[in-house]
Amino acid sequence: MHKIVNNLIEIENQLKDLGENNLEKGVKIIAVSKTFPLTNIMPLINHYHVHFGENKIQEATEKWTDVKNDFPNLKLHMLGKIQTNKVKYLLPLFDFVHSLDNLKLAKKIASEEKKKNKKLKIFIQVNIGNEDQKNGVEIKNLENFYKECTEVLNLNIIGLMCLPPQSSNPDKHFMVLNEYAKKLNLYELSMGMSGDYTSAVKCGSTYIRVGSKIFGSRN
Repeated sequence: MHKIVNNLIEIENQLKDLGENNLEKGVKIIAVSKTFPLTNIMPLINHYHVHFGENKIQEATEKWTDVKNDFPNLKLHMLGKIQTNKVKYLLPLFDFVHSLDNLKLAKKIASEEKKKNKKLKIFIQVNIGNEDQKNGVEIKNLENFYKECTEVLNLNIIGLMCLPPQSSNPDKHFMVLNEYAKKLNLYELSMGMSGDYTSAVKCGSTYIRVGSKIFGSRN
C-alpha cells in the first residue's frame, strides 16, 4: 500500500483510539493537498478518501477541475484567505469554505451563489487569540457577524474555524471556540492540524486539516 495511504490510515486509527464518541461523531479528515501534485493525491482518491483542502484558488482550479469531473463525490475545502475578485472562480469548484472572515467577502459569496445557483458550506474563521497578524472575526463581533451572514445574506454557515496562537496551549482556545459554536447552535468545528489534531478532536472538532502528517513535509 502507498505510504501516503498508510499515513492516512494511521490517523484514522488514532481517531478510533480516542474513543467511541469520536467514531460516532464521524470526524472528517481534510487532506491538505496544497502545493502537492496530483501524483501524490491520486493514491488517496483511489483509496476512496473524499475530503481535500487547498489554499489558493488558481492552484486548485488547475489541479482539481478535471479530477472533480471524474470523481464527483470528492469534496474540496477552501482553507486560505480569499480575495473578493476570485470568488467567481471559487463557486464552481469548491464545496466548503473555512475562511469567511469579513462582511465584504460574505456579500460577494452571497451574490455569486445567487448567480450560480449553488450553496457553499461555510465556516466563519474566528481570530480566537485576538492576534493582530491573523485573519478572522473577533469574538466580540462574532454574534452580529453570524446574524448578518445568515439572516440577511442567507449564507449556509455550518460552523466555526480557528487557528490558535502558536505560543500557547491550543486546548483552551479549542474549548472557547466550542462554547461559542454551541451559543450559536452550530454543530461543526474546523479545528486542529498536523501538530494538534488529537487535542482538537478531544475538544469537539468535527473537521481536522492535516497536511504534512499525510503527505510529508513541503518544499
